[in-house]
Amino acid sequence: MEWFVAPDYWLSRLVFQRTLAAIYLVAFLGAALQFRALIGERGMLPVPWYVERMPFRRAPSVFHFHYSDRFFAGWAWTGVLVSVGLLAGVDGRVPLWGAMLLWLLPWALYLSIVNVGQTWYSFGWESLLLEVGFLAVFLGNDEVAPPIVVLFLMRWVLFRVEFGAGLIKMRGDECWRNLTCLYYHHETQPMPGPLSWFFHHLPKPFHRVEVAANHVTQLLVPVLLFTPQPVATAAASLMILTQLWLILSGNFSWLNWTTVALAVTAVDFSPLTSAHHFAGTPIWYEVVVLAVAAFLLVLSYRPARNMVSRRQIMNYSFDPLHLVNTYGAFGSVSRLRFEVVVEGTDDPVPLMDSEWREYEFKGKPGELRYWPRQFAPYHLRLDWLMWFAGLSPGYARPWFGPFVERLLENDRDTLRLLRRSPFPPDSPPRYIRARLFRYRYTSWRELRTTGAWWKRTYVREFLPPTRLEAMDDRI
Repeated sequence: MEWFVAPDYWLSRLVFQRTLAAIYLVAFLGAALQFRALIGERGMLPVPWYVERMPFRRAPSVFHFHYSDRFFAGWAWTGVLVSVGLLAGVDGRVPLWGAMLLWLLPWALYLSIVNVGQTWYSFGWESLLLEVGFLAVFLGNDEVAPPIVVLFLMRWVLFRVEFGAGLIKMRGDECWRNLTCLYYHHETQPMPGPLSWFFHHLPKPFHRVEVAANHVTQLLVPVLLFTPQPVATAAASLMILTQLWLILSGNFSWLNWTTVALAVTAVDFSPLTSAHHFAGTPIWYEVVVLAVAAFLLVLSYRPARNMVSRRQIMNYSFDPLHLVNTYGAFGSVSRLRFEVVVEGTDDPVPLMDSEWREYEFKGKPGELRYWPRQFAPYHLRLDWLMWFAGLSPGYARPWFGPFVERLLENDRDTLRLLRRSPFPPDSPPRYIRARLFRYRYTSWRELRTTGAWWKRTYVREFLPPTRLEAMDDRI
């Protein structure tokens, strides 16, 4: 069927597939390098404890049947190897059915991880990667031209990502409606990047223009994705530019890069490339793609209804396989930045004059002169959750106690999540405490004179001095 394929989009598909493979690679690397301290057998939220309480039907995962740290490591590193193969283009060197199975493999591997990841894996970019990764299974390889149906499903996902985010903003914080949210966002976002300080100090009129442009990009431009070319290409290109701007302004895991990959599938590169000839598509492939597309459109009812609802929710999956989800971000924007500062002492009894030494995290603000680094698309899960802890202790209740306990033990895997521990490996602290500070960016003058990117003010105690024996008694 000629109408079934779009040969002109062969380069769009190729760029999308290689970008998605790179995102998968980053996701599996993060899982392999961080899981022991977060969800391992001795992690803060252990997988064996979780699967005992969560039915398989609600969170399908291979780890319901067997879990060990060695098995999880093998699972995650298998995902790394598969991702490297896809990044190298192995899917183009195998038959169509083999390429589909090859793309199905990282989706299944990562689904098993996300469904036992608990709060560490509870963010929208996890579901977005799974939804987009499932669609990638049916996008074909060099044997066939890209199916039009799958390309439009990609646009449907992109529409929900952008339009849903735009609606949640307009229905949420008043600062989005009066164009002032970026007066605060660059300073209070979960994990600032190396340029966030400079973004924050842009003139306020420019911030208002940024917000207005964001509304246009998220509420008006997405509709143009479903118009003929070259309008759809112009709309997708504008979205790509917006996402690159967001990438420069902060660390948002692979959310922005996945959105860029989606937008690429709507770009028609044919005026810049030569024609690419394909063989006819097999009947079995057409039947499978159309059946899956019909199934996904049926599942799309609930996300579509959610977008038009006055009680719109964001970053929610409507099925345990994360096939069709709802998205959104920053429906409300914090005006103040609060950070939990974790400190330890080796004094036998903590006194007023005890020396408390501070733990340094890789991404979250801590030491005032430490310039924020660019980590995205790699995701520092502990640092991100520490931001939520600063918003409210309730967000940290399930995992903060186990985190403190492992610091008191000088747990090697937990310390690997940090930039610096103030205690040598063979000499753990006797007590740990946590204090809440308000953080602000310094001014240009303060940066020149002190070299500090941040200034902070003590707010209150977050956790009183705690020793390991007390943690054991509580448990």
